[in-house]
Amino acid sequence: MNVVVIGASSAMAQEAARCFAATGASFLLVGRDAQKLADVAEDLKARGAKDVRVATADLADVGRAGIVLGAIRGAFDKVDVALVAHGSLGVQQEAEKSYAVAEEILRVNFLSYVALLTELANLFEAQRSGVIAAISSVAGDRGRQSNYVYGAAKAGLTAFLAGMRNRLVKCGVHVVTIKPGFVATPMTAHLPQGPLFVSAAKAGSCIHQAILKKRDVAYVPFFWMFIMMVIKSIPEMVFKKLKL
Repeated sequence: MNVVVIGASSAMAQEAARCFAATGASFLLVGRDAQKLADVAEDLKARGAKDVRVATADLADVGRAGIVLGAIRGAFDKVDVALVAHGSLGVQQEAEKSYAVAEEILRVNFLSYVALLTELANLFEAQRSGVIAAISSVAGDRGRQSNYVYGAAKAGLTAFLAGMRNRLVKCGVHVVTIKPGFVATPMTAHLPQGPLFVSAAKAGSCIHQAILKKRDVAYVPFFWMFIMMVIKSIPEMVFKKLKL
């Protein structure tokens, strides 16, 4: 199996890749930090990966998507799985005061995904097989005052992935929308770690299974589906008075 992991140094992506490595998969790891990619590559080799290649790119730069595609074509004749997993929470309070900050959050978490996924969709459509998975978030299910700029980016990504799924299913390509809840990673280290948090290893295992089972939408872990059903069902006149 040939697996492309974009944003490979992220904790969830690395854990998901470890699951694929255990079955002897070959990898192309893409990310910004060459040293981190080298460390992930060595880890995957030690865990059973058949072959691991790396390519560096600033994934937040929407103009680099074509270069990433070139690296993919250079590594594999056919891709079985592509996981897009980069991102940044940003700081909501700063985004409220500055459009530039808000735009950065939207660019990293939505526009850069659109650039990469557009290239991937065309690649997979041409080969007429494979699975494309991307990390969205439960934050995109309903706007909340604590992170609505990040949530807006993920809501846009969820809609984009749904449209891709509808487009590509007819040619044998499956698109998986991954919606994590609270996961203990470096990106969330500044947040209070409550009982709803799960480890990156648990999240990675859930992502691996969602890809293998070709889920349409996978809440990670699954119980977030029920939590968000409740949150989405709250009437707006009540919801707007809550501190969430």
